[in-house]
Amino acid sequence: MTSESEPKGAILQRDKKTYAIVPRIPVGLAKLENFKEIARVVEKYNIPIIKITSGHRLALVGMKGEVVNDVWRDLKMEEGKATELCLHYVQACPGDAVCRFGVQDSLGLGIEIEEFFLNMTLPAKVKIGVSGCPFCCGESFVRDIGVIGKRRGWTVVFGGNSGRRPRIGDIIAENISREEVIELCKRSLEFYAENGKKKERTARFIERIGIEEFKKAISNGV
Repeated sequence: MTSESEPKGAILQRDKKTYAIVPRIPVGLAKLENFKEIARVVEKYNIPIIKITSGHRLALVGMKGEVVNDVWRDLKMEEGKATELCLHYVQACPGDAVCRFGVQDSLGLGIEIEEFFLNMTLPAKVKIGVSGCPFCCGESFVRDIGVIGKRRGWTVVFGGNSGRRPRIGDIIAENISREEVIELCKRSLEFYAENGKKKERTARFIERIGIEEFKKAISNGV
């Protein structure tokens, strides 16, 4: 977490002098105006690094603390969460909007999920991956919540992680509707929020309580 003396929405870098910010780009769908504003800001404030992140976002890296607020003002973009204990992002593949393999609307569902859970307080950071087909280009099995589109509906997995202790998420539902996906994610995150330890990622949470206990709890609407 950033200290009170650090600029809002900024991440202190290794040199202890400069900061990075991560504008919010829901499911990685950036608008032309976003790129125009980013280009203007990078040039105006001489920001040395633009990095495409694993969460399908753009990090602007290397700015002095005193210009961070001005950068946010000029960008006209919302802050993307990067250190807080909450939903950090939803990544999604193109799905059936454009991909010839897509069988479900991963972009639309991903945006809906992000909007629904954006301000939910959680024990640790949460990342969600939505894939429009079983090829799983949204990296769904290694996200805290993963959603995979199949011809008969959606498969939902919970407790995945791609960090230093990787874990493949457990399947908790198959062949369910879009509305059922949202409701299942809601029950899952509410149970995790009520029972997870601070900074305990979902992978470690499931290892501690057991997947069968988790599925029993969420099936009862807890």
